[in-house]
Amino acid sequence: MTTPNRTTHIRLTSHPEPGTSTHRFPLRWGAATPKERGPVIGSVTNPADRNVIGAHGGAYSLYRALAISARAMNPLARPDLTNTHPTAGIGPHPSWFDPDRIVSLDPWGHMAGEVFAEEIASGVDIRPTIAVTKARLNVPEILAAMGAKRLSPDGTVLHASGDISVTKVAVDPVWHLPGIAQRFGVSDSVLRRTLFEQTGGMYPELVTRPDMNVFLPPIGGATVYIMGDVAALTDDKRRIACRVHDECNGSDVFGSDICTCRPYLMHGIEECVREAQTGGAGVIVYNRKEGRALGEVTKFLVYNARKRQEGGDQASTYFERTECVAGVQDARFQQLMPDVLHWLGIRRIDRLMSMSNMKHDALTESGIEIVERVPIPPELVPPDASVEIEAKKAAGYYTPDGAPDADGLAAVKGRDLEKF
Repeated sequence: MTTPNRTTHIRLTSHPEPGTSTHRFPLRWGAATPKERGPVIGSVTNPADRNVIGAHGGAYSLYRALAISARAMNPLARPDLTNTHPTAGIGPHPSWFDPDRIVSLDPWGHMAGEVFAEEIASGVDIRPTIAVTKARLNVPEILAAMGAKRLSPDGTVLHASGDISVTKVAVDPVWHLPGIAQRFGVSDSVLRRTLFEQTGGMYPELVTRPDMNVFLPPIGGATVYIMGDVAALTDDKRRIACRVHDECNGSDVFGSDICTCRPYLMHGIEECVREAQTGGAGVIVYNRKEGRALGEVTKFLVYNARKRQEGGDQASTYFERTECVAGVQDARFQQLMPDVLHWLGIRRIDRLMSMSNMKHDALTESGIEIVERVPIPPELVPPDASVEIEAKKAAGYYTPDGAPDADGLAAVKGRDLEKF
């Protein structure tokens, strides 16, 4: 690397000034065209062009910084976007032009290389925040479903090998702060100050740059897997099956049996394949919200607290133990979750594989119709996950069989630590 990092002064923060980037590249959230809306510029190759708070790549921007510190990467390097354009056409949809409908992602994020080609050619470092590609999935549960004759290959959606053809989408979070504040029922100034204080002052511009209304938070985003024809998502005559899933590394990847996460995810994939094979579409939204957005360390601490409490792991104290450790029962707060579905143009979900009352309410309150809610089949609940599923039923999760009473809840116990 021949271009060094800057060795002059460090500018700790900035304040609005005439001629700054927010004047040259204003962002008008919800505008009717990408040119009117303006590009999201979070790159640091030319700080004078930046019109948002934060940096591209979310949490991965820190690894980029490490690569530059180690002199393994030129800090002025820019991506060559040749042939990176989406493999499927998504949008624009009417929801893109409603500033209140989508507030946590950039609707034009997958088209940045095309709609802002002129600006990029002139030297402005504009980067995509969404990528759309194609892939095949292969999971053993689908092979098992084929072996049990619940699914049959069709050669298009599901192949004889068990592979599932999908369109997959990676989405980085792009927060329109006034819209985020409105979703959570707080003022923009309170949201900005709280974000500043609770991140240890990591982003001073939150409080010094009221002219910057967009924030690229250092958190994980979402991945969407679409099975079947993408056009079916906006066709009212075709059916949609969907599971919105929040990350659980222990179960989703390694098969831990303390929760229902992987079994429900796999059931969702199977139902999505089935819907796609009949001419509709299936959608899996995988959100990076590990441990109810509390993190895996907190989650494992909660596991220990649950298992070691007097009387053992009990459904009746499931949420209480989480709150004792984390200070809150659940930090996912599904208010932002529907945005990606609105970005896809979805107005109705025929089969929602979710028992969560919070997800259901967030979707319906955002204007998406839910026709049918599909609970996890009882035979898919792992041995040590009965505590979780019964506690959730008692807390208001959807169940066609009704919630357990106090005595029934108290009788549900999990495995002792000594028996692992």
